[in-house]
Amino acid sequence: MSKLYVVGTPIGNLSDMTPRALEILGSVDFIAAEDTRVTLKLLTHFGIQKPLVSYYEQIKNQKGEYIAERIAAGESCAIVTDAGMPCISDPGEDLVRICAERGIEINVVPTATAAMSALAVSGLSTSRFSFEGFLSVTKKQRNAHLEEIKDYKYTLIFYEAPHKLKNTLDDLYGALGDRRIALCRELTKIHEEVLRGRISDMIKYYGEREPKGEYVLVIEGAPKEKERYVDVEEAVDCARKLIEEGVKTSDACKEAAKKYGFSKSEIYSAIVEEYR
Repeated sequence: MSKLYVVGTPIGNLSDMTPRALEILGSVDFIAAEDTRVTLKLLTHFGIQKPLVSYYEQIKNQKGEYIAERIAAGESCAIVTDAGMPCISDPGEDLVRICAERGIEINVVPTATAAMSALAVSGLSTSRFSFEGFLSVTKKQRNAHLEEIKDYKYTLIFYEAPHKLKNTLDDLYGALGDRRIALCRELTKIHEEVLRGRISDMIKYYGEREPKGEYVLVIEGAPKEKERYVDVEEAVDCARKLIEEGVKTSDACKEAAKKYGFSKSEIYSAIVEEYR
């Protein structure tokens, strides 16, 4: 029967591959893959031979309709990503939407996701959380994103690439303050590592070494108002004094945010307002 299968693959350890995922991958007519080279290695490992169709961000618009048309014509397709669940911060979500709009049946074959696995071992609250995906590489959009979520009281989860990690930690520190964080990398692999501490600790740690591997960042939510032992005006006053001593406005707000537990943007906005 023609349908789309959303098939999860291991996030690192091939022993996590499920029997049902193997069954589906071995039975479909073709497989849509984020990177056909990565998927071919996976299929070869398990002795599966199936036609592969590339489906990634840059070509999703033209390939999405093509794949949906093949399914509507009677073929079955499995969509996979390089690791974990497809369609989560992934172009596969567009293919699911296209197929849903056409009335094509969609089944899910679940597996572990890096976000949930990292949350489980983070040591932070798991009762409520927000998955925020990747921050934009565009400074304006990145700042707008962080400004929007800085007051969320629940745990935040981000994905980040190694070459962007240092800048991201700096931006998180400036926007959210010095919160508790868990940095999770290489989950389920030989070099699995979970670092727990404050954002400032991670900035210092990676100031002395280069990040390696794909990261999941799990960050505690904003403190409740009653937990703040000072008024924001004290933090603003601290920044104001630093500026009078010659410290740049941005650096002064950053230092005050670290000291008093407010976000840099809160203090900066108050400072700017004074000069209007």
